[in-house]
Amino acid sequence: MKRYLCSFCLMLCCVLGLASSGTACAETLTIHSAINKAGRQRMLSQRMAKAYCQAGLGVEVERSKRILDESVALFDRQLVDLKAFAPTPEIKDTYDRLGQTWIVYKQLLTGSEPNPESAKKIAMVSEDVLKLAQQGTVQLEKHSGTAAGKLINVAGRQRMLSQRIAKASMFRAWGITSPQMAQELDSAAREFAAAQELLTAAPQNTPAIRGELQLAGSQWLFFQEALQQTGGSRVEQLRNIATTSERILQVMDGVTSMYEGMAR
Repeated sequence: MKRYLCSFCLMLCCVLGLASSGTACAETLTIHSAINKAGRQRMLSQRMAKAYCQAGLGVEVERSKRILDESVALFDRQLVDLKAFAPTPEIKDTYDRLGQTWIVYKQLLTGSEPNPESAKKIAMVSEDVLKLAQQGTVQLEKHSGTAAGKLINVAGRQRMLSQRIAKASMFRAWGITSPQMAQELDSAAREFAAAQELLTAAPQNTPAIRGELQLAGSQWLFFQEALQQTGGSRVEQLRNIATTSERILQVMDGVTSMYEGMAR
């Protein structure tokens, strides 16, 4: 009975995962769990900036601050894990450089109450963190040399794109825009749709994965509606963007973990 309870508690922790507490289960990394974790760093780079802007804009302030705090703590823990796991000198170098960039980013995110001046810097540094996190994920996928590694990478990247699109919307609402940001918003939306088609067609999909991908597709439609919303107040639109982006994140985080589980 004691062994059963311990196993149940561990399973419950893993199932709840990011969706409930923003934490990841303690584990010994494999190459596929490392790809998942590395991909989650990409997502967090965008989610933290999104949450920072939401708090500054008055959008679900307490929840946004909680998301920011949990995301900062999770990024810290995962960075330690990925540095320790790095299987090649090149990958280790990537995570050493990510660690240095993270110091700057973390200070901007946590050093003061959300304000437009810091947000402008966050808009730039979040891109630096994303670039290195993406580099590390791709390096790990190539090191795995498996079809499962690619699926984990692509599905995991959908998490990031949901947050990237929402982040750009929040920056725009705060008056922090650029032609490049507008192009990136359109590009991220197209990339999400294309990747979803690729995942849906994957021959490795189980019925459970197909069901979750269908759910993600439905959430994507709701997300697009929120992005294009014209009626109602701006606060209502931003709240809808915030909540739908989190729903897509939760579904795709689950799908990514399901692909990882298939590779064990």
